[in-house]
Amino acid sequence: MKDLDLLSTCCAEDKFHDECGVFGIFLNESEDDCEAARTTFYGLYALQHRGQESAGIAVSNGHEIQLHKGMGLITEVIKPDHIKKLKGRLSIGHVRYSTTGMSNVVNTQPLVFHYLNGMLALAHNGNLVNTVELRKRLAAYGSVFQTTSDTEVVANLLARYSQDNKIEDALARCIMDAKGAFALLIMTEDRLVGVRDPMGIRPLCLGELNGNYILASESAALDTVGATLIRDVNPGEIVVIDQDGLHSRQVIDSPRRAHCIFEYIYFARPDSTIDQVNVYQARREMGRQLARECNIDADMVISVPDSGTSSALGYAEEAGLPFEEGLMKNRYVGRTFIQPTQKMRELGVKLKLNAIDEVVCGKRIIMVDDSIVRGTTSKKIVQMLREAGATEVHMVVASPPTRFPCYYGIDTSRREELIASTMDKTEIEKFIGADSLHYLSMEAMFAAMKSGEDTFCSACFSGKYPMEIET
Repeated sequence: MKDLDLLSTCCAEDKFHDECGVFGIFLNESEDDCEAARTTFYGLYALQHRGQESAGIAVSNGHEIQLHKGMGLITEVIKPDHIKKLKGRLSIGHVRYSTTGMSNVVNTQPLVFHYLNGMLALAHNGNLVNTVELRKRLAAYGSVFQTTSDTEVVANLLARYSQDNKIEDALARCIMDAKGAFALLIMTEDRLVGVRDPMGIRPLCLGELNGNYILASESAALDTVGATLIRDVNPGEIVVIDQDGLHSRQVIDSPRRAHCIFEYIYFARPDSTIDQVNVYQARREMGRQLARECNIDADMVISVPDSGTSSALGYAEEAGLPFEEGLMKNRYVGRTFIQPTQKMRELGVKLKLNAIDEVVCGKRIIMVDDSIVRGTTSKKIVQMLREAGATEVHMVVASPPTRFPCYYGIDTSRREELIASTMDKTEIEKFIGADSLHYLSMEAMFAAMKSGEDTFCSACFSGKYPMEIET
């Protein structure tokens, strides 16, 4: 088993996982040599939901790059003593959940390299779909690889193209070669560079803190460190931050946008605003749309906390039903060194969620969740509510059925893992033991987003991928 938290894994097996979160800051000046590293630490803490396998921070003092990283949560990997040693005015950090590349210490990020023009640190959120092709091409030119991560492919491309170019010019050529989803942070000894893929699949935003610039996966990380959101980095844009300030270069202006719809459904924090859409408001509207499509006679609405709560509030509001906390989440279930056993696996859901008998007993319940991936956790929760005395359990899902794998930085690549690809709605309803099952339609989902299908990547629902996938 991977070095993951057993208890979280037991409950999270029915959810997708995003690959990672990135955070970077350039301080013009600071009296505290460790301020950049400390700010990056807090930024990553705010992005911990995007990856819990590994974490790392790299800092430049203008002459060299120092790095500390390891397996685990950011608070496990980066201790106060480590912060004291990470001195410099530039810093980038990374929290990771592995997709391309195995879950082990060699693939932890940021990756730091020596190349012709000095040192380079990279942090990457997303997934390249032409990794195999690029690795073969680079290997033919003599490149060697120490990791199985596609981030190292980007590093090799940068090193190759930087021989006669500035880092931003080399990065522009990389964007032409790399296909897929990526939000990249690159740090040299004296500049911080961010880039977003041409379709904007993965998020990246720009903020300001006391005259200093920050790049982060989500605006919630900016809020955490006291920064102000300036704007989202545009798809296909390179942003360079150095001693002279902020510089922008639009490398590719793709007519197609494909923002990941799952950022709004599940991945991002509700308090984040991505591409000018607040995540909480989007989820609440999805709940309202769901209530308009359903006609269920029930006593109350509950959520599967926490990701289903915003949609459940919207559903209850639209349906005119009370919203209750029928399930209580143990927010202190984190990583553990207890060795896995079959009995613990069976107890996994109850260790993280517990029904409140006095709330659900004798009640007809509408339970709102953001999505169903494999169905196993949903089945256990329905059973838990019945054991607590619920007379009816109707499951409503604030997204369409997930039928297709994602190749852009989410941890499912096999269609047979997805229950909606092998069972119809009636079969899923029977499998999870619900009195009824209802999904949000594609039309209602886009109505909630107030935008058309061509603005988002919704391939996990439709099978319509915005770019060709390498086979």
